[in-house]
Amino acid sequence: MTDDHEDYLEEGAAEAHAATHEDGGVDEMSVAGLEGETVELETHAGNAVAHQDAPGLILTHKGDAAAHHAKYTDIEASAFTRNLVVANWTIRTPAVDNTWDSVCWSPELTLFVAVADTGTGNRVMTSPDGINWTIRTSAADNGWLSVCWSPELTLFVAVANSGTGNRVMTSPDGITWTIRTSAGDNTWRSVCWSPELTLFVAVADTGTGNRVMTSPDGITWTIRTSAADNTWRSVCWSPELTLFVAVAFSGTGNRVMTSPDGITWTIRTSAGDNGWLSVCWSPELTLFVAVAYNGVGNRVMTSPDGINWTSRTSAADNGWLSVCWSPELTLFVAVAYTGVGNRVMTSPDGITWTIRTSAADNTWRSVCWSPELTLFVAVAFSGTGNRVMTSLFYGN
Repeated sequence: MTDDHEDYLEEGAAEAHAATHEDGGVDEMSVAGLEGETVELETHAGNAVAHQDAPGLILTHKGDAAAHHAKYTDIEASAFTRNLVVANWTIRTPAVDNTWDSVCWSPELTLFVAVADTGTGNRVMTSPDGINWTIRTSAADNGWLSVCWSPELTLFVAVANSGTGNRVMTSPDGITWTIRTSAGDNTWRSVCWSPELTLFVAVADTGTGNRVMTSPDGITWTIRTSAADNTWRSVCWSPELTLFVAVAFSGTGNRVMTSPDGITWTIRTSAGDNGWLSVCWSPELTLFVAVAYNGVGNRVMTSPDGINWTSRTSAADNGWLSVCWSPELTLFVAVAYTGVGNRVMTSPDGITWTIRTSAADNTWRSVCWSPELTLFVAVAFSGTGNRVMTSLFYGN
């Protein structure tokens, strides 16, 4: 934040201009030197030319936007913020060059946790800020593919695609991990938590009629009957619909299944037989969004209820591996396995997608959002000393 925006105004205009801001201007943020599209400022109330030429453009402005900004509305300001944040990604150094498969955020611990399917005794790393990462001892050298956080249990749960009777591990702090007995030695691909049901649900891409397992505590797991033996790759929970939705990489017209309780699952018709790899829920839009690894111009599908799905035009035919939602930015962000300098795409509504410049052409496997840090973090399973990238921190 900066309180020196007066320096960019014509002589004599500083006091009058600063008076229109809270605390004499400390509500402004300098974004000098950053990339991204700016909002049209020619109609800015006051001294438009001086303000437009300022090297430190106003990013956020508290108070009455309509009175102070004329056409610079809250909607325009929000769009500007979104564009700025996701147009600027920075490479971060991971704790080690493992194949990082999943990352999640704990608001209660203010901590990111990432898990990997390679490494020797070091298949977990943590970070309080997305920038500085510390290696942690994993409970076993299994192929850890997904991790999630339960605020109610103050517990991380990770699931794996390898191991004998031990394809789950848990941790109360991201540091100390304990092996748990999995319900079956399936290839567990994804795990999520339902606060309303106090239930973990994991899905797999192997097994016969048993590609779901559930647990109320992360310790005791029970096999459930899957709606079909598809290669289920991702599962998420909608509190508003009280519904789990899982998506698959395989199947014929049936690459979605839903459940109100994690136990009874129903097959749904997917928008296309693409290789769906990730699904997430937006409470604000009441919308599920899924992204795919393949397809021609249709690597996104959306649904308001988990039942009826619509194909959407993807920003590029990259191999999209993960998607997440930011309520604060009202924005979906997806990351990809393929593409040249364009392995990020974003959308404010799940329908219209925009390509973004990725910090490196790594195989970006997972992305998550921290509301407390106002930061996206993505992890990759390729790259040398650069397997983490973060979006621009813009503050609150």
